[in-house]
Amino acid sequence: MSVVVIGLEHQKAPFDVLERVIVPDVEVGKVLTVLRAHENVREAVLVSTCLRTEVYVVVDRFHDAVDDVMELLAERSGVERSVLEEHQSVYFDRGVATHLFRVAAGLESAVPGETEVLGQVRRSLERATDEGAIGPSLSALFRAAVSAGRKVRTDTGIARGTMSFSHASVELAEAHLGGDLGGAKVVLLGAGDLAAGTLSALIDPRRAHRPSEVVVVNRTGDNARAVVDGLETDVSVRVSPLDALSDELRGARLLITAVESELPVVDGTHTEGIVGSPLLILDLGMPRNVAHAVGEAPGVDLLDISDLRSVVEQARDERRSEVAAAEAVIVEEVARYLENERGRGAAPIVVALRERLDAIRHSEVARRSGDLSDLSPAQREAVEALTRSIVAKLVHEPTVALKESAGTPRGERLVEAARQLFGL
Repeated sequence: MSVVVIGLEHQKAPFDVLERVIVPDVEVGKVLTVLRAHENVREAVLVSTCLRTEVYVVVDRFHDAVDDVMELLAERSGVERSVLEEHQSVYFDRGVATHLFRVAAGLESAVPGETEVLGQVRRSLERATDEGAIGPSLSALFRAAVSAGRKVRTDTGIARGTMSFSHASVELAEAHLGGDLGGAKVVLLGAGDLAAGTLSALIDPRRAHRPSEVVVVNRTGDNARAVVDGLETDVSVRVSPLDALSDELRGARLLITAVESELPVVDGTHTEGIVGSPLLILDLGMPRNVAHAVGEAPGVDLLDISDLRSVVEQARDERRSEVAAAEAVIVEEVARYLENERGRGAAPIVVALRERLDAIRHSEVARRSGDLSDLSPAQREAVEALTRSIVAKLVHEPTVALKESAGTPRGERLVEAARQLFGL
Protein backbone atom coordinates (compact mmCIF):
# COMPACT_ATOMS: atom_id res chain seq x y z
CA MET A 1 0.00 0.00 0.00
CA SER A 2 1.08 3.60 -0.63
CA VAL A 3 0.20 6.94 0.93
CA VAL A 4 -0.42 9.58 -1.73
CA VAL A 5 -1.57 13.21 -1.83
CA ILE A 6 -3.02 14.67 -5.02
CA GLY A 7 -4.36 18.18 -5.43
CA LEU A 8 -3.84 21.81 -6.28
CA GLU A 9 -2.13 24.50 -4.21
CA HIS A 10 -1.59 28.22 -4.60
CA GLN A 11 2.11 27.98 -5.46
CA LYS A 12 1.34 26.12 -8.69
CA ALA A 13 -2.29 26.79 -9.58
CA PRO A 14 -3.85 30.16 -10.55
CA PHE A 15 -6.58 31.53 -8.31
CA ASP A 16 -9.30 31.13 -10.93
CA VAL A 17 -8.61 27.38 -10.96
CA LEU A 18 -8.25 27.10 -7.18
CA GLU A 19 -11.62 28.70 -6.56
CA ARG A 20 -13.28 26.20 -8.91
CA VAL A 21 -11.95 23.07 -7.17
CA ILE A 22 -12.52 24.18 -3.57
CA VAL A 23 -14.92 21.88 -1.70
CA PRO A 24 -17.43 23.66 0.58
CA ASP A 25 -17.76 22.21 4.06
CA VAL A 26 -21.27 20.92 3.37
CA GLU A 27 -19.93 18.74 0.54
CA VAL A 28 -16.88 17.27 2.29
CA GLY A 29 -18.78 14.20 3.47
CA LYS A 30 -20.07 13.49 -0.02
CA VAL A 31 -16.60 13.75 -1.56
CA LEU A 32 -15.11 11.44 1.08
CA THR A 33 -17.88 8.91 0.42
CA VAL A 34 -17.14 8.96 -3.32
CA LEU A 35 -13.43 8.48 -2.67
CA ARG A 36 -13.96 5.55 -0.32
CA ALA A 37 -16.22 3.89 -2.88
CA HIS A 38 -13.18 3.27 -5.09
CA GLU A 39 -11.88 -0.25 -4.58
CA ASN A 40 -8.31 1.05 -4.71
CA VAL A 41 -8.79 3.52 -1.81
CA ARG A 42 -8.35 2.25 1.77
CA GLU A 43 -8.37 5.61 3.61
CA ALA A 44 -9.06 9.22 2.63
CA VAL A 45 -8.78 12.74 4.08
CA LEU A 46 -9.74 15.94 2.25
CA VAL A 47 -7.98 19.25 3.01
CA SER A 48 -9.79 22.07 1.22
CA THR A 49 -9.05 25.69 2.11
CA CYS A 50 -8.98 28.96 0.22
CA LEU A 51 -5.45 28.21 -0.98
CA ARG A 52 -5.40 24.45 -1.49
CA THR A 53 -7.58 21.45 -2.23
CA GLU A 54 -5.73 18.21 -1.54
CA VAL A 55 -6.79 14.60 -1.22
CA TYR A 56 -4.74 12.30 1.02
CA VAL A 57 -5.32 8.59 0.35
CA VAL A 58 -3.96 5.18 1.27
CA VAL A 59 -4.12 3.06 -1.87
CA ASP A 60 -3.01 -0.22 -3.40
CA ARG A 61 -2.13 1.24 -6.80
CA PHE A 62 -0.48 4.66 -7.08
CA HIS A 63 -1.30 5.56 -10.69
CA ASP A 64 -4.94 4.50 -10.37
CA ALA A 65 -5.24 6.77 -7.33
CA VAL A 66 -4.00 9.80 -9.29
CA ASP A 67 -6.48 9.04 -12.07
CA ASP A 68 -9.40 8.59 -9.67
CA VAL A 69 -8.75 11.79 -7.72
CA MET A 70 -8.11 14.00 -10.75
CA GLU A 71 -11.25 12.67 -12.41
CA LEU A 72 -13.27 13.48 -9.30
CA LEU A 73 -11.87 17.02 -9.06
CA ALA A 74 -12.50 17.64 -12.76
CA GLU A 75 -16.08 16.36 -12.54
CA ARG A 76 -16.87 18.45 -9.45
CA SER A 77 -15.28 21.68 -10.65
CA GLY A 78 -16.24 21.60 -14.30
CA VAL A 79 -12.60 22.31 -15.19
CA GLU A 80 -11.06 20.20 -17.93
CA ARG A 81 -8.88 17.49 -16.47
CA SER A 82 -6.03 18.49 -18.78
CA VAL A 83 -6.11 21.98 -17.25
CA LEU A 84 -6.00 20.60 -13.70
CA GLU A 85 -3.12 18.31 -14.60
CA GLU A 86 -1.06 21.32 -15.73
CA HIS A 87 -1.15 22.62 -12.15
CA GLN A 88 -1.51 19.46 -10.03
CA SER A 89 0.80 18.54 -7.18
CA VAL A 90 1.44 14.88 -6.34
CA TYR A 91 3.44 13.58 -3.39
CA PHE A 92 3.93 9.99 -2.26
CA ASP A 93 5.45 7.99 0.59
CA ARG A 94 8.02 10.14 2.49
CA GLY A 95 7.06 13.22 0.47
CA VAL A 96 3.51 13.09 1.84
CA ALA A 97 4.68 13.49 5.44
CA THR A 98 7.11 16.28 4.54
CA HIS A 99 4.42 18.16 2.61
CA LEU A 100 1.66 17.83 5.23
CA PHE A 101 3.99 18.75 8.11
CA ARG A 102 5.04 21.88 6.18
CA VAL A 103 1.38 22.72 5.53
CA ALA A 104 0.49 22.36 9.21
CA ALA A 105 3.48 24.52 10.17
CA GLY A 106 2.38 27.30 7.83
CA LEU A 107 5.45 26.92 5.63
CA GLU A 108 3.31 26.31 2.54
CA SER A 109 0.89 29.16 3.32
CA ALA A 110 0.63 32.45 1.49
CA VAL A 111 1.60 34.07 4.79
CA PRO A 112 4.45 32.05 6.35
CA GLY A 113 3.59 30.72 9.80
CA GLU A 114 -0.06 31.81 9.68
CA THR A 115 -2.10 30.22 12.42
CA GLU A 116 -5.39 29.38 10.71
CA VAL A 117 -4.02 26.49 8.65
CA LEU A 118 -3.19 24.37 11.71
CA GLY A 119 -6.85 24.41 12.74
CA GLN A 120 -7.85 23.55 9.17
CA VAL A 121 -5.60 20.48 9.14
CA ARG A 122 -7.00 19.39 12.51
CA ARG A 123 -10.59 19.84 11.32
CA SER A 124 -9.84 17.82 8.18
CA LEU A 125 -8.73 14.95 10.40
CA GLU A 126 -11.82 15.28 12.58
CA ARG A 127 -14.15 15.40 9.58
CA ALA A 128 -12.62 12.30 7.98
CA THR A 129 -12.93 10.51 11.31
CA ASP A 130 -16.60 11.50 11.64
CA GLU A 131 -17.27 10.26 8.10
CA GLY A 132 -15.53 6.93 8.73
CA ALA A 133 -13.12 7.58 5.86
CA ILE A 134 -9.87 7.41 7.82
CA GLY A 135 -7.86 4.51 9.20
CA PRO A 136 -4.68 4.00 11.24
CA SER A 137 -2.22 5.22 8.59
CA LEU A 138 -3.70 8.65 7.85
CA SER A 139 -4.85 9.09 11.45
CA ALA A 140 -1.25 8.72 12.67
CA LEU A 141 0.01 10.97 9.85
CA PHE A 142 -2.40 13.83 10.58
CA ARG A 143 -1.99 13.63 14.37
CA ALA A 144 1.77 13.83 13.91
CA ALA A 145 1.38 16.77 11.50
CA VAL A 146 -0.74 18.71 13.99
CA SER A 147 1.82 18.01 16.70
CA ALA A 148 4.64 19.17 14.41
CA GLY A 149 2.71 22.35 13.55
CA ARG A 150 2.34 23.18 17.23
CA LYS A 151 6.01 22.46 17.91
CA VAL A 152 7.12 24.81 15.12
CA ARG A 153 5.05 27.64 16.59
CA THR A 154 6.31 26.91 20.12
CA ASP A 155 10.00 26.44 19.34
CA THR A 156 10.46 29.15 16.70
CA GLY A 157 9.36 32.75 16.22
CA ILE A 158 7.66 32.16 12.88
CA ALA A 159 4.19 32.94 14.27
CA ARG A 160 5.20 36.09 16.18
CA GLY A 161 3.86 39.45 15.11
CA THR A 162 1.27 39.86 12.36
CA MET A 163 1.86 36.51 10.70
CA SER A 164 -1.72 35.27 10.55
CA PHE A 165 -3.63 35.37 7.28
CA SER A 166 -6.20 37.65 8.93
CA HIS A 167 -3.61 40.14 10.17
CA ALA A 168 -1.86 40.20 6.81
CA SER A 169 -5.18 40.95 5.12
CA VAL A 170 -5.87 43.89 7.43
CA GLU A 171 -2.33 45.19 6.88
CA LEU A 172 -2.90 45.04 3.12
CA ALA A 173 -6.14 47.04 3.42
CA GLU A 174 -4.53 49.54 5.76
CA ALA A 175 -1.59 50.06 3.40
CA HIS A 176 -3.97 50.56 0.47
CA LEU A 177 -5.81 53.21 2.50
CA GLY A 178 -2.65 55.17 3.16
CA GLY A 179 -1.70 53.38 6.35
CA ASP A 180 -4.57 54.66 8.46
CA LEU A 181 -7.87 53.00 9.39
CA GLY A 182 -8.34 55.39 12.29
CA GLY A 183 -11.93 56.60 12.64
CA ALA A 184 -13.15 54.61 9.64
CA LYS A 185 -16.30 52.52 9.40
CA VAL A 186 -15.51 48.92 8.37
CA VAL A 187 -18.05 46.34 7.22
CA LEU A 188 -17.07 42.69 7.70
CA LEU A 189 -19.13 40.17 5.73
CA GLY A 190 -19.05 36.68 7.24
CA ALA A 191 -19.00 34.95 10.62
CA GLY A 192 -16.67 31.99 10.16
CA ASP A 193 -13.17 31.45 11.50
CA LEU A 194 -11.54 33.74 8.93
CA ALA A 195 -14.04 36.53 9.64
CA ALA A 196 -13.54 36.13 13.39
CA GLY A 197 -9.77 36.34 12.95
CA THR A 198 -10.13 39.41 10.76
CA LEU A 199 -12.31 41.11 13.36
CA SER A 200 -9.69 40.41 16.02
CA ALA A 201 -7.02 41.92 13.77
CA LEU A 202 -9.12 45.03 13.13
CA ILE A 203 -9.72 45.79 16.81
CA ASP A 204 -6.33 44.60 18.08
CA PRO A 205 -5.33 47.16 20.74
CA ARG A 206 -1.73 46.99 19.51
CA ARG A 207 -2.81 48.49 16.18
CA ALA A 208 -1.92 52.18 16.06
CA HIS A 209 -4.96 53.25 14.01
CA ARG A 210 -8.15 51.28 14.55
CA PRO A 211 -11.55 51.83 12.98
CA SER A 212 -14.19 53.64 14.99
CA GLU A 213 -16.88 51.13 14.00
CA VAL A 214 -17.00 47.56 12.69
CA VAL A 215 -20.28 46.11 11.44
CA VAL A 216 -20.46 42.31 11.16
CA VAL A 217 -22.93 41.36 8.44
CA ASN A 218 -24.05 37.77 8.02
CA ARG A 219 -26.93 35.76 6.66
CA THR A 220 -27.36 34.02 10.04
CA GLY A 221 -27.63 36.50 12.88
CA ASP A 222 -26.84 34.00 15.64
CA ASN A 223 -23.50 33.17 14.04
CA ALA A 224 -22.62 36.85 13.74
CA ARG A 225 -23.54 37.49 17.36
CA ALA A 226 -21.38 34.54 18.43
CA VAL A 227 -18.40 36.28 16.81
CA VAL A 228 -19.15 39.61 18.50
CA ASP A 229 -20.30 38.49 21.95
CA GLY A 230 -17.71 38.67 24.69
CA LEU A 231 -15.35 41.05 22.88
CA GLU A 232 -13.59 43.51 25.13
CA THR A 233 -12.80 46.56 23.01
CA ASP A 234 -13.44 50.28 22.85
CA VAL A 235 -14.23 49.96 19.13
CA SER A 236 -17.94 49.99 18.35
CA VAL A 237 -18.80 46.51 17.06
CA ARG A 238 -22.33 45.55 16.08
CA VAL A 239 -24.25 42.99 14.00
CA SER A 240 -26.40 43.66 10.94
CA PRO A 241 -28.42 41.35 8.65
CA LEU A 242 -27.34 40.51 5.11
CA ASP A 243 -30.26 42.34 3.53
CA ALA A 244 -28.97 45.57 5.13
CA LEU A 245 -25.55 45.31 3.43
CA SER A 246 -26.26 48.09 0.91
CA ASP A 247 -27.29 50.49 3.67
CA GLU A 248 -24.28 49.58 5.82
CA LEU A 249 -21.88 50.29 2.95
CA ARG A 250 -22.98 53.91 2.80
CA GLY A 251 -20.31 55.79 4.70
CA ALA A 252 -18.06 52.72 5.01
CA ARG A 253 -14.40 53.04 4.06
CA LEU A 254 -13.65 49.34 3.90
CA LEU A 255 -15.57 46.12 3.19
CA ILE A 256 -13.88 42.79 3.93
CA THR A 257 -15.66 39.65 2.73
CA ALA A 258 -14.93 36.21 4.18
CA VAL A 259 -17.87 34.01 3.25
CA GLU A 260 -17.99 30.39 2.09
CA SER A 261 -20.17 30.57 -0.99
CA GLU A 262 -20.00 29.05 -4.47
CA LEU A 263 -21.51 32.20 -6.03
CA PRO A 264 -20.68 35.90 -5.47
CA VAL A 265 -22.51 37.42 -2.52
CA VAL A 266 -21.73 41.07 -3.37
CA ASP A 267 -22.75 42.56 -6.73
CA GLY A 268 -23.33 45.98 -8.25
CA THR A 269 -26.66 46.49 -6.51
CA HIS A 270 -24.86 46.69 -3.16
CA THR A 271 -22.46 49.45 -4.22
CA GLU A 272 -24.52 51.57 -6.58
CA GLY A 273 -25.42 54.09 -3.87
CA ILE A 274 -21.84 54.81 -2.83
CA VAL A 275 -20.86 58.48 -2.97
CA GLY A 276 -17.98 60.49 -1.59
CA SER A 277 -14.85 58.67 -0.47
CA PRO A 278 -13.98 55.54 -2.44
CA LEU A 279 -14.89 52.17 -0.93
CA LEU A 280 -12.10 49.61 -0.68
CA ILE A 281 -13.29 46.01 -0.91
CA LEU A 282 -10.97 43.20 0.17
CA ASP A 283 -12.37 39.88 -1.02
CA LEU A 284 -10.94 36.98 1.04
CA GLY A 285 -13.43 34.45 -0.31
CA MET A 286 -12.49 31.38 -2.31
CA PRO A 287 -14.45 31.12 -4.54
CA ARG A 288 -14.56 34.91 -4.72
CA ASN A 289 -17.37 36.61 -2.82
CA VAL A 290 -17.49 39.75 -4.98
CA ALA A 291 -18.59 39.87 -8.60
CA HIS A 292 -15.75 41.02 -10.86
CA ALA A 293 -17.80 43.89 -12.30
CA VAL A 294 -18.02 45.52 -8.85
CA GLY A 295 -14.33 46.46 -9.08
CA GLU A 296 -14.97 48.36 -12.30
CA ALA A 297 -17.63 50.62 -10.77
CA PRO A 298 -16.68 54.23 -9.98
CA GLY A 299 -15.80 54.81 -6.35
CA VAL A 300 -14.83 51.18 -5.70
CA ASP A 301 -11.36 49.61 -5.39
CA LEU A 302 -11.37 45.80 -5.33
CA LEU A 303 -8.56 43.62 -3.99
CA ASP A 304 -8.49 39.86 -3.41
CA ILE A 305 -6.21 37.17 -2.01
CA SER A 306 -3.84 37.40 -4.96
CA ASP A 307 -2.99 40.98 -3.90
CA LEU A 308 -1.53 39.73 -0.61
CA ARG A 309 1.77 38.91 -2.28
CA SER A 310 3.41 42.23 -1.34
CA VAL A 311 2.61 41.71 2.34
CA VAL A 312 3.73 38.09 2.07
CA GLU A 313 7.10 38.98 0.58
CA GLN A 314 7.72 41.53 3.33
CA ALA A 315 6.78 38.92 5.93
CA ARG A 316 9.13 36.40 4.34
CA ASP A 317 12.01 38.87 4.43
CA GLU A 318 11.33 39.70 8.07
CA ARG A 319 11.02 36.04 9.09
CA ARG A 320 13.69 34.46 6.90
CA SER A 321 15.73 33.16 9.86
CA GLU A 322 12.60 31.90 11.61
CA VAL A 323 11.49 30.10 8.43
CA ALA A 324 14.86 28.34 8.36
CA ALA A 325 14.45 27.37 12.02
CA ALA A 326 10.93 26.08 11.34
CA GLU A 327 12.16 24.01 8.42
CA ALA A 328 14.81 22.42 10.64
CA VAL A 329 12.10 21.44 13.14
CA ILE A 330 10.05 19.89 10.34
CA VAL A 331 13.01 17.80 9.14
CA GLU A 332 13.41 16.41 12.67
CA GLU A 333 9.69 15.77 13.13
CA VAL A 334 9.36 14.00 9.77
CA ALA A 335 12.33 11.76 10.61
CA ARG A 336 10.80 10.94 14.00
CA TYR A 337 7.41 10.18 12.44
CA LEU A 338 8.92 7.92 9.76
CA GLU A 339 10.97 6.06 12.36
CA ASN A 340 7.84 5.48 14.45
CA GLU A 341 5.93 4.37 11.37
CA ARG A 342 8.64 1.88 10.44
CA GLY A 343 8.35 0.38 13.89
CA ARG A 344 4.54 0.28 13.68
CA GLY A 345 4.64 -1.19 10.18
CA ALA A 346 6.89 -4.04 11.28
CA ALA A 347 5.10 -4.61 14.58
CA PRO A 348 2.52 -7.24 13.43
CA ILE A 349 5.08 -9.56 11.79
CA VAL A 350 7.60 -9.07 14.64
CA VAL A 351 4.93 -9.93 17.24
CA ALA A 352 3.85 -12.97 15.20
CA LEU A 353 7.47 -14.16 14.88
CA ARG A 354 8.15 -13.79 18.61
CA GLU A 355 4.91 -15.57 19.50
CA ARG A 356 5.73 -18.40 17.07
CA LEU A 357 9.21 -18.98 18.50
CA ASP A 358 7.99 -18.68 22.08
CA ALA A 359 5.25 -21.23 21.36
CA ILE A 360 7.92 -23.63 20.09
CA ARG A 361 9.96 -23.00 23.25
CA HIS A 362 6.98 -23.72 25.51
CA SER A 363 6.13 -26.84 23.56
CA GLU A 364 9.64 -28.26 23.78
CA VAL A 365 10.01 -27.52 27.49
CA ALA A 366 6.64 -29.18 28.14
CA ARG A 367 7.61 -32.20 26.01
CA ARG A 368 10.78 -32.70 28.06
CA SER A 369 9.10 -32.06 31.39
CA GLY A 370 9.77 -35.68 32.46
CA ASP A 371 13.49 -35.18 32.01
CA LEU A 372 13.26 -32.04 34.14
CA SER A 373 11.19 -33.51 36.95
CA ASP A 374 14.16 -33.87 39.31
CA LEU A 375 15.06 -30.17 39.02
CA SER A 376 14.43 -27.79 41.91
CA PRO A 377 12.15 -24.75 41.37
CA ALA A 378 15.22 -22.54 41.08
CA GLN A 379 16.76 -24.86 38.48
CA ARG A 380 13.52 -24.98 36.48
CA GLU A 381 13.40 -21.17 36.49
CA ALA A 382 17.01 -21.15 35.26
CA VAL A 383 15.99 -23.41 32.35
CA GLU A 384 13.07 -21.06 31.57
CA ALA A 385 15.36 -18.04 31.65
CA LEU A 386 17.93 -19.77 29.43
CA THR A 387 15.40 -20.79 26.77
CA ARG A 388 13.78 -17.31 26.78
CA SER A 389 17.22 -15.78 26.30
CA ILE A 390 17.98 -18.09 23.37
CA VAL A 391 14.69 -17.14 21.67
CA ALA A 392 15.39 -13.42 22.25
CA LYS A 393 18.85 -13.74 20.71
CA LEU A 394 17.47 -15.63 17.70
CA VAL A 395 14.72 -13.09 17.03
CA HIS A 396 16.80 -9.95 17.58
CA GLU A 397 18.46 -9.61 14.14
CA PRO A 398 15.27 -10.46 12.18
CA THR A 399 13.40 -7.86 14.29
CA VAL A 400 15.97 -5.14 13.51
CA ALA A 401 15.95 -5.98 9.80
CA LEU A 402 12.15 -5.96 9.60
CA LYS A 403 11.86 -2.62 11.44
CA GLU A 404 14.60 -0.90 9.42
CA SER A 405 13.14 -1.97 6.08
CA ALA A 406 9.45 -1.56 6.94
CA GLY A 407 7.50 0.31 4.27
CA THR A 408 10.05 -0.45 1.52
CA PRO A 409 10.11 -3.12 -1.23
CA ARG A 410 12.91 -4.89 0.69
CA GLY A 411 10.75 -4.85 3.80
CA GLU A 412 7.87 -6.45 1.92
CA ARG A 413 10.20 -9.22 0.69
CA LEU A 414 11.49 -9.84 4.23
CA VAL A 415 7.96 -10.00 5.62
CA GLU A 416 6.98 -12.57 2.99
CA ALA A 417 10.16 -14.58 3.69
CA ALA A 418 9.43 -14.58 7.42
CA ARG A 419 5.90 -15.78 6.80
CA GLN A 420 7.14 -18.63 4.59
CA LEU A 421 10.07 -19.68 6.79
CA PHE A 422 8.20 -19.69 10.09
CA GLY A 423 4.66 -20.49 8.92
CA LEU A 424 3.26 -17.15 10.11
